[in-house]
Amino acid sequence: MQLTEAIELIKHPEIGGDEPQCWADLGCGSGLFTKALASMLPASSIIYAVDMQPLLSSNVLPNKTRIEVIKADFVNDTSALPSLNGILMANSLHYVKDKNSFLSSLQPKLVDKPQFLIVEYDTLNANRWVPYPVDFSLLKKLFASTGFSSIEKINERSSIYNQAKMYSALIRN
Repeated sequence: MQLTEAIELIKHPEIGGDEPQCWADLGCGSGLFTKALASMLPASSIIYAVDMQPLLSSNVLPNKTRIEVIKADFVNDTSALPSLNGILMANSLHYVKDKNSFLSSLQPKLVDKPQFLIVEYDTLNANRWVPYPVDFSLLKKLFASTGFSSIEKINERSSIYNQAKMYSALIRN
């Protein structure tokens, strides 16, 4: 996927604004979606890119959004994260076995109109790359059970890896 395609997948009018924001990208991998999100945030925002083997480096992007890379297991160690306005999880929530406990553990980190931005495969069929899948229907139930009231599908696209589509969702209180 190219950066422009990632931006199109997660683009939403409620993401961004005028004031700098602090986000975390949990399971950032190559940083494709980190950079896509960065392109939407106001100047002086910061994104903490968390991964056990991050494939990007800390830097300041042209729009003055700063990316800080943290080498850590996002499922079991988010202690280094400050207070956050939002959490991005692009193709990473499906690595979390106990999603309810995981999401509950993140809630104290979220402040000031907290939001999640999720990219996942719309399937319940597990495989070695998607061990704990979360289709959109399950995502809605999961976030509703943890107190979020707005769960909106933003976009979807075909996946090159299998028959399931990829979807993006914005979750807010």
